[in-house]
Amino acid sequence: MNLSELADFKSGSIVNEESLRAANLVRGNFYGIKILGDGELKHGLTIQAEKVSTAAREKIEKAGGTIAAPEAKAPRNGATEASAEKPKRAARSPASRKVKPKKTKVGKK
Repeated sequence: MNLSELADFKSGSIVNEESLRAANLVRGNFYGIKILGDGELKHGLTIQAEKVSTAAREKIEKAGGTIAAPEAKAPRNGATEASAEKPKRAARSPASRKVKPKKTKVGKK
């Protein structure tokens, strides 16, 4: 999401995933919003996004806006937040990997 797409929000508005979805600027099922610095922002907004690029942060603060951490929300499937995250796979040691036997060439003499 670029700054140029946030120009339609009124000065002082809180811009988060819900407000972006309501304005049809964000569609689809995914977690998190990242604000990028393409474009200009003429008025101050309160941005609640998971990630903000350095260029976007500078432009938001220059326009008198602020960046806040997004409000925690429950996972959509009703599971607890800890179980909603994918567990990380343990790294395999080289000794535990299966070794395929080498193919030998049977050729003509």
